[in-house]
Amino acid sequence: MKRLVCLGAIAGALLPAAAAHAFCGFYINGAGGEMFNNATQVVMMRHGTRTVLSMQNNYQGPPSDFAMVVPVPVVLQEAQVKTLSKDVFAKVDQMSSPRLVEYWEEDPCASYGYGDGMMAGAGMAAPMAMKSEDADSAKDYGVTIEAQFVVGEYKIVILSAKESTGLDAYLRAEHYKIPEGAEPLLRPYVAAGSKFFVAKVDPKKVHFENGMAQLSPLRFYYDADDFTLPIRLGLANSNGTQDLIVNILSPDQRFNVSNYTNVTIPTNLDVKDGVRKHFGEFYAALFDRTIEENPRAVVTEYAWDASSCDPCPGPTLDWNDFTTLGSDVLEGTPDAPQAFGGGFVLTRLHTRYGKDGAPEDLVFAKAPPIVGGREMRGPSGKLEERAQPADYNNFQGRYVIRHEWTGAIACENPIRGRWGGPPPEIEQQMAGDTGPVAATNIAFAPRGTVELPTLVAQDIPELHIKAGQPMPKGAGFTSKPQGCGCQTGGAGTDGLVMLGVLGLIIRRRKK
Repeated sequence: MKRLVCLGAIAGALLPAAAAHAFCGFYINGAGGEMFNNATQVVMMRHGTRTVLSMQNNYQGPPSDFAMVVPVPVVLQEAQVKTLSKDVFAKVDQMSSPRLVEYWEEDPCASYGYGDGMMAGAGMAAPMAMKSEDADSAKDYGVTIEAQFVVGEYKIVILSAKESTGLDAYLRAEHYKIPEGAEPLLRPYVAAGSKFFVAKVDPKKVHFENGMAQLSPLRFYYDADDFTLPIRLGLANSNGTQDLIVNILSPDQRFNVSNYTNVTIPTNLDVKDGVRKHFGEFYAALFDRTIEENPRAVVTEYAWDASSCDPCPGPTLDWNDFTTLGSDVLEGTPDAPQAFGGGFVLTRLHTRYGKDGAPEDLVFAKAPPIVGGREMRGPSGKLEERAQPADYNNFQGRYVIRHEWTGAIACENPIRGRWGGPPPEIEQQMAGDTGPVAATNIAFAPRGTVELPTLVAQDIPELHIKAGQPMPKGAGFTSKPQGCGCQTGGAGTDGLVMLGVLGLIIRRRKK
């Protein structure tokens, strides 16, 4: 299957923070121009009370001195913070993304087919000295500098504050331009006793492409009873409608949210051949329609053992990936699996909201296993539909282009509906490029360019969609396209960023 390549530059800049569909902090700088964080990919690892949060953000703004502010539950020390390579984010995104597969019906008269068996199963940084005058200045505003150190291109400062107004005033006094409306967003975090992770960036160490800073991803960990992702603070830098995709890795455990509606994406839908060229747009329309039918919903798009997949749009996660994302600091937690070499369930949660959505921070909760989105048929031969409870996790967003047998049928008892890979002549014609395609970069997919009823080969009752019939009056997501407006769906594309704002962007003003 031909893979589509993103037509615009969408390389993701990575940042730290605990967040969800709105950066759990904000950016700050002093150039005076507009700064936005409109793309975030978050991978969280959870076991017991320990959370490891890794984040890659897309920051767009002037190449001047800027920083990020993120609320955290505890004072982080240098040993708890590190930078990562962005490669692992690409791997996680590809693994959990909705996928498009293509099947050919086998010869109904063959005693066995080339696809038999395919459908049988589910298939270190230098320390930074604290200047005494900095600490004295902070105290004047009721702000305490709890810790500071350097990690990669980031100068990290951990702050606590008695009042949100004092924190706001202190940051302004330190020559940072705070987004309008930031103080009320800071208020609940200060009242709750949160600390503030301030990551200043040395612009001399940052590479910009098409106005987007290529920042190293940041990872940090902490222990807390609650498993949450702060998102409200990031609204200060939101530039309209945003998507947030959170991937959670946890030993043998799926998660959903306790303070939002939980739904699963409609899956195992047969689609028309035209989806091959417009998979990104198709899936964006399907997701938007799901959110429209389920306001304030968080959509589960994937829940599967991270070391396996069926079909696989790319390599599965391995021991090195788990270590990079946090298993190296989980081993000291109670009842830790042996060396965390495997056994992780990968859960993908996706939500979307606007700048005025006033979201609550996401609160995650353990959820029972589900299955769905597989080429599994019941006794009647009907393909399984949607999500179903099970004893293990095997759920994915999967969409299928099917090519029915068009050759001669020269036997008395033909067997229809046996699906497999392409016949040799098709395989040769397509140069072997017939594997599943992952719908990455959905946040940047053009919206409003396709009509779902024209692309599905079956009804979607839960979304009130009938194949081939016009959408119900008033239906359809009408938000303006976000990002570069590129074609998506290529498993090999560089832009893996997910929209969402998890921190506050602040600009440093020239003194």
